[in-house]
Amino acid sequence: MSYFIIGTDTGVGKTLVSCALLHGFAAQGKRVVGMKPVAAGCDEHGQNEDVMQLRAASNVLAGRGQINPYCFAQAVAPHLAAQFVGVNINFARIVGSYKELEAQADVVVVEGVGGFRAPLNAAQDSADLAVQLGLPIILVVGVRLGCLNHALLTVEAVAARGLTLAGWVANVLDANMAMLDANIAALQQRIGAPLLGVVSYQAQPDARVAAGWLDLGLLEGRTSDPQITQIDAD
Repeated sequence: MSYFIIGTDTGVGKTLVSCALLHGFAAQGKRVVGMKPVAAGCDEHGQNEDVMQLRAASNVLAGRGQINPYCFAQAVAPHLAAQFVGVNINFARIVGSYKELEAQADVVVVEGVGGFRAPLNAAQDSADLAVQLGLPIILVVGVRLGCLNHALLTVEAVAARGLTLAGWVANVLDANMAMLDANIAALQQRIGAPLLGVVSYQAQPDARVAAGWLDLGLLEGRTSDPQITQIDAD
C-alpha cells in the first residue's frame, strides 16, 4: 500500500512525517521509496532539501527524476516557480514516475507540496494530483494555535474529493502551546480517521525518532503498541 501525505499548511512537517513513515515501513522489512512530485526551492547545487531527505530515508534506489519529476529553484508557490521558468506541470509525467516507483517498492510515500489545495498549474492543484494518483491520504497537522480550523477544513476538502483519509499525525510545532492535549483530543473527536501518533516538539527534527511515535498498525486497523501515541511535549 502507498500513501499521499498532505499537510494543513506549508512548513508543518510533511517531510519529517514522510521520512518517519519510510523508516517505519522499512523496519517491517518492506521495500520503501519516497516521492516528491513537485519541489520548489534549491541550494546552489540544485538540490532540494526535502527530496534529499526522502532519498536518504528510502531503501529502494531510484533516480532523482523518478522521485522528483519537477524541481524548481525558487522557493515560492510551485505554480509560480514553474511559470517563472516557462514550465507547465504535467500530471501525466508525475503519474508515470509514480508507477515506475510502485513497480520497485512495496510502499511509496508520496509527499505533497504546501497545503492540500496548493495550485500546481493554471487549472489543477495538489488535491487534483491526489485524485489522479488515487492513494489513501495521511494528513499532517502542524499543532500550533489555529490548527483546529486548518485541520478540519482540510479533512472536509479530502472528503469532498472522494478520497480516503487513512490517518493523521499530530506534529507539535509549538513547544509551549497552551492546552496541547486538549487541542489534540478535540481533533480526535472530530476526525473520523485514526491518530497515528503525536510527534513531540523537536528543536532538531529527527525522522528516525519520529518513527518511534507512529503506530503503523493503525493503518491496517490494528494497534501494534498502545503506548506509541502518548503525548510528550517536554
